[in-house]
Amino acid sequence: MKSVIVAIAAIALVATDDARAAGAPADGARRFYAVYGTFHPSDGIPDRNALARYAPIISPSLERLFVQAGQAGAKFANANKDSPPLIEGDLMTSNFEGATSTTVGDCAIKGRLATCKIDLVNDPGAKGEKPARWSDSLVLVDTDQGWRVDDVVYGATWAFGNKGRLSETLRHAIADAGS
Repeated sequence: MKSVIVAIAAIALVATDDARAAGAPADGARRFYAVYGTFHPSDGIPDRNALARYAPIISPSLERLFVQAGQAGAKFANANKDSPPLIEGDLMTSNFEGATSTTVGDCAIKGRLATCKIDLVNDPGAKGEKPARWSDSLVLVDTDQGWRVDDVVYGATWAFGNKGRLSETLRHAIADAGS
């Protein structure tokens, strides 16, 4: 009887650990969007102050890309005084105007990476205008400091939405500023 109780306790402990691990990426995603919500509408490459607020919830590699893209944006602005910024609009979502609400869906964990489906809405609040609804995905990496956002996979299905991944957009901007 004692061995049955020990086995049940071990199964319960493993199930609890699995549930905690499965919830952890979603918690990381919710922390990301909590910070994101303080910037709406987000516009272009985060500046130093914005990046400091994102730093505790993004991966070191994504933070480096933002720093490099910021430097590229400054270089571009200096070389093109009357041009718009290197990147305009919301980078954290598919929608140029960003999202007014987010819902973190299921997360799939594979090793140290997780992908979480995110349902987003941009509600312009004007009479007669329908809210835009879409889904993006967050890629999170399990670091020593917990689950951190490593990339955004854009899910835009409309013509002028962000396509591909946030990391690709930043790398293209860095390359474009160097040419």
